[in-house]
Amino acid sequence: MAAVAWAGALCCAVALGIVVLLLAGPRRTRVPLSRLDPSAPAARGRLSAVGEGTVALAERALRRLGNSRGIEEAVEKAGLQVRPADVLVITGGGAVAAGALGLLLSGPLAALLLVAVAPAAAVLVIGRRQRRRQKLFREQLDDSLQLMSSSLRAGHSVLRALDAVSRDTEIPTSVEFSRVVNETRAGRDLNTALEEVAARTGSDDFAWVVQAIAIHREVGGNLAEVLDRVGATIRERNELRREALALSAEGRVSGVVLLVMPVAVVLVLMSVAPGYLAPLTGTGTGRVLLALSAALMVGGAVWLKSIVKVRF
Repeated sequence: MAAVAWAGALCCAVALGIVVLLLAGPRRTRVPLSRLDPSAPAARGRLSAVGEGTVALAERALRRLGNSRGIEEAVEKAGLQVRPADVLVITGGGAVAAGALGLLLSGPLAALLLVAVAPAAAVLVIGRRQRRRQKLFREQLDDSLQLMSSSLRAGHSVLRALDAVSRDTEIPTSVEFSRVVNETRAGRDLNTALEEVAARTGSDDFAWVVQAIAIHREVGGNLAEVLDRVGATIRERNELRREALALSAEGRVSGVVLLVMPVAVVLVLMSVAPGYLAPLTGTGTGRVLLALSAALMVGGAVWLKSIVKVRF
């Protein structure tokens, strides 16, 4: 009976609380009139103010050093919508955090090594984004040329054909062609804008297309037929590239296995029998041998990569 009474009292209390909340209704929040003015500056928190100040300081540093153009070109090729100062701030913040972590865990030497890892990681990430973007552009180029050829046969101009490609293709082709169309409408020369696309994407095939368009604008001719022939050549080259990649796949996998296996064996031995590697890690001669083996591994990796890499 006591349990039933306590349960009933609890239910009554919950019901009374719900009634009070319903009667009280939602609390009215007061908004200052200054927030209703569209011309008033937006309110900024301390964190955003500190971030903007850091980015401004990085922009001034890059302006004095004169290195902003190289970072801007690398970011453009990678397709990242960030400023060079943002890249510098993010890399610097990562270096500081990595250095502090290394100092807490091991010491000054580990901190220096981890500080050097941050800019190296930034370079690797941007380079990987560049290569991925260039690869996507090359794979989409055949379809883009077919779409341009169809638009030209339908009676459209070159600029309208480029506009059709920018609207009906995927990233990054759509972004690059949209940029060309916007720059041309703003008064820039079409050939110059297309040459910059070829430079950003690193595509020799598209450089041929740019030359064909430039020749057509000077002497005339059937540009649709020229684009069809260029597209057929690109398709044949892509078939050869894929065939070469398939034939060299075994060599690339073997290289990865040969490079990963020694490191994996060392890690397994360190976890299973730490004393087994004591002559290598605890003596001067062993450390010299470890350094020599690491150098040989790096040299072997570079050699294997040069052998199995197919260039067109």
